[in-house]
Amino acid sequence: MADTIWVYAEVVGGAVTPTTLEMLTKAAEVGTAEAVLLGSAPADAVATLGAYGASKVYRGDDPTFDSYLMLPAIEVVASLLQAHQPAAMLFASSYAGRDVAAGLSAKLDCGAITDVGDFQLSDGNVKATIPALGGSYLATSTFTHAGPRLLLVRPKSFEPKHTGGSAVVEAVPAPADAALRKVQVVDRVDVPVEGPQLDAARAIVSGGRGLKSGEAFHALIPPLAELLGGAVGATRAIVDAGWVPYAMQVGQTGKTVKPDVYIAVGISGAIQHLAGMKQSKAIIAINSDPLAPIFQLSDLGIVGDAAQILPLLIDEIRERK
Repeated sequence: MADTIWVYAEVVGGAVTPTTLEMLTKAAEVGTAEAVLLGSAPADAVATLGAYGASKVYRGDDPTFDSYLMLPAIEVVASLLQAHQPAAMLFASSYAGRDVAAGLSAKLDCGAITDVGDFQLSDGNVKATIPALGGSYLATSTFTHAGPRLLLVRPKSFEPKHTGGSAVVEAVPAPADAALRKVQVVDRVDVPVEGPQLDAARAIVSGGRGLKSGEAFHALIPPLAELLGGAVGATRAIVDAGWVPYAMQVGQTGKTVKPDVYIAVGISGAIQHLAGMKQSKAIIAINSDPLAPIFQLSDLGIVGDAAQILPLLIDEIRERK
């Protein structure tokens, strides 16, 4: 299947992940998109995958895929790859995606390209584009072997498009080998989620060390984000300082986001942070340092003390609402 691109579909929080839909859209643009969906999924998961470009879904709903970590999934996907030989298989740069792709690379003795921001299919081979140095440069990479080609894709690399298509389903059984059931899931802990999440938010308000304290961050950033119906983000520096949890981190070692509006408050603009938000449609920066690098990227820059500016901005938005 020289023009067929597979996508390893993931379900988180009872829904197909946005990155899965982004990868399917790109796969359908490049060639024929198909998906592999293993484990628990909502009743409309296959329909959702079809609506975003999948023409076929290899579906395994056996509880084994939920009860045992990755080894059953790796075994099944490896068998499917060897049987059908798609041009490439895409994985999200998530915990599950990295685990399965790494296991496949070892089992099948094949290469994997990580941190992919774009790719093209030409003459049966794949040419991947990888953002380097925080996105300042674009490197290209390709495969020299004829075996399975695995790509780990950065989130927000592609725009998901609902095409309204449908997918046929091929049932996939779980492997029976007891050796694949070495690591069992004995407990799951659900972390409470409040408000819009970074991955899907149309507006994000992020804070950095320029806010000077965790108290200032919590007093100013969440109220503005809530008024805008958006999510709260942060830099690695204040995550490391313990002001906020890692789930809020935006940047090279955190989340990659692409909202309609990104408001950076007290953020100088280190290249590692810019790598995670530079694709935002509109960037507004508030910083007391007029030479802060963030201003070079922003569409609107405000030089001043955030502790004075944000309360005025919050009051103005409340009055207009």
